[in-house]
Parts: sequence; C-alpha cells; structure tokens
Amino acid sequence: MTGEQMLRITADELDRLLSPSHVMGQAVDLGDKAVIAVTEFGFGIGAGGGKGKDGEGEGSGGGGKIAPVALVLVYKDVKGPDGIQVLSLNRDNPVAQVITALSESLAPQVIKAIKAMSEKKDTGKGD
Repeated sequence: MTGEQMLRITADELDRLLSPSHVMGQAVDLGDKAVIAVTEFGFGIGAGGGKGKDGEGEGSGGGGKIAPVALVLVYKDVKGPDGIQVLSLNRDNPVAQVITALSESLAPQVIKAIKAMSEKKDTGKGD
C-alpha cells in the first residue's frame, strides 16, 4: 500500500469520525435528567517520499487525541436555562479524573476497532 493510499483511507475514516454527533455525544437518559458528553478532537497527518543513493522511499504517519471536556446535564422537570448544567471536566475535577482514566483504558479497544474497520475496507468485506 502506498503512502497516498494510506492517507486516503485515513482521511476517509477521519471524515466519518469527525462529525458533530461525535463532538456532542448522544443523550443518555437517566430518568429525571439526560446527560450529554462533549469531547474535543485533535489529529495530525503527514506523508513524504524521496530518492537517495540507495533507492526510493516513502512513508506516512499520523496521530490523534480524543478527550472528554464537559458533561451537559439537562433536568427534565426544570424549564428554561435553570434546567441545564454544564460540568467542566478539567483535570482538577474528580469526575474528570475518573472519565479520563476510563477513556485511557478504552483507548486500545478504540484503536483495535478502527484497525478492524480499515482491514474490512481493504479486503472488501466492509459494509
């Protein structure tokens, strides 16, 4: 697979992942309230190639970060702005520490799922 093909596949996956529904998560119903997670994304991609005295070469790489930044609580029995509460998840917040620990422990599973999707696409067995 060439670097160009890898970048094209990566760009396609990023296009699918970077949607508003992933930044503002789906509401989770908790009875008297709903909780919506808010995340931030950061990605970088690079590629290059060249010729040298020993031949030609090319390569590509990338990296990314997805981090929770806030929770939006919507209280069903409170009307108007008073029924909405935003909890920041900065690292000093105990709730943020728990969520960060969970997201770090799930990162290998997320990476594995993305690789599996890419492999299905490469073999033509994807949906």
